[in-house]
Amino acid sequence: MADASPRTDTSTDIETDEKRMFEMGTSNALLASDSSDRSKDKTSDQKTLRRLAQNREAARKSRLRKKLESSRLKLTTLEQELQRARQQGIFISSSGDQSHSLSGNGALAFDVEYARWLEEHNRQVNELRAAVNSHASDNELRVIVDGVAAHYDEIFRLKGNAAKTDVFHMLSGMWKTPAERCFLWLGGFRSSELLKLLVNQLEPLTEQQLMGICKLQQSSQQAEDALSQGMEALQQALAETLAGSLGPSGSSGNVANYMGQMAVAMGKLGSLEGFLRQADNLRQQTLQQMHTILTTRQSARALLAINDYFSRLRALSSLWLARPKE
Repeated sequence: MADASPRTDTSTDIETDEKRMFEMGTSNALLASDSSDRSKDKTSDQKTLRRLAQNREAARKSRLRKKLESSRLKLTTLEQELQRARQQGIFISSSGDQSHSLSGNGALAFDVEYARWLEEHNRQVNELRAAVNSHASDNELRVIVDGVAAHYDEIFRLKGNAAKTDVFHMLSGMWKTPAERCFLWLGGFRSSELLKLLVNQLEPLTEQQLMGICKLQQSSQQAEDALSQGMEALQQALAETLAGSLGPSGSSGNVANYMGQMAVAMGKLGSLEGFLRQADNLRQQTLQQMHTILTTRQSARALLAINDYFSRLRALSSLWLARPKE
C-alpha cells in the first residue's frame, strides 16, 4: 500500500504531460492548417487579381485595335472619295494654301460631299434619260423629275452649310472645274443665262409658256443685277476701308488706326455669306418656277439639257488640262 502511492502520482504526472503535449500538437496542427488555408487563399487571390489585370489589359488592347481599324477604314474611305472627286474634275488644293487647308476642313468636307452629290445626280439623270427615251408615262416621269429637283435642293443646302465655314471657298467656286469657274457668278450659275439656253432646247413652247419663261428670265436678270451691284459696293467699301489703314510705319497712332480699320473690314466681310445665300435662293426659285411653267415632259427635257450643258463644261476642262503643252 505504501509503495503504490508514489507510483500513482508519477503516473498522473505523466498522463498530464502527455495530455498537454497532445493539446499543443493539436493546436499547432490547427495553426498550421489555418496558416496553410490562409496561404492558399492569398495565393488564390493573387491569381484572381492577375487574371483580372490580364483581362483588363486584353480588353484595352482589343478596344485600341478596334479604334485603329475604324480609323484606317475612315481614312481609306476618305481617300477613295477624294480620288473620285479628283477623277470627276473637282479641284482640291494641295499647294498649301492656308485659306483652303486651315479652314477647319470645311472646304475639303464640302468637296467630298459635292463629289457624292454629283455621283448621285448623274445616276438620277441617267434614269431620267432612259425614261424619256422609253416614252414613259407622265406619272412615271413626274416622280423622277421631282426626285432630280429635290436633289438640286440638297446641293443648295450643302452650300449654305459650307458657306458658314468658308464663304471664300464657295464664292470662288474652287470645287468646280476651270471651265465652270469661267462662267461662275456668286458661287454658281446665272439663272438668266441658263433660261436663255433652255428656250431653244424646249421648242415648241406655247405662247403662254414663252411669255412665262421670258418674264422669269427678266426677273432673274434684275435680281442678278441688284446682287452684282451690292457685291461691287461691298468690294469698293472694303478697298476704301483697307486703304484707310495705310500710313507711315512706326507710328503708334497708325497701328491703332490699322487695328480699327481691320475690325471694320471684318464686319463688312460678314455680309458675303448673305450674298451667296441670296444668289442660291434665286437659283433655287428659278428652277422651281421653271417647273410650274413647263409640262412634266418639258421639265424632264430641261433638266437633261441643264445636265448636258454642265457636263460639256466639265469635259472641256478635262480636254484643256490634257492638251499638249509646248
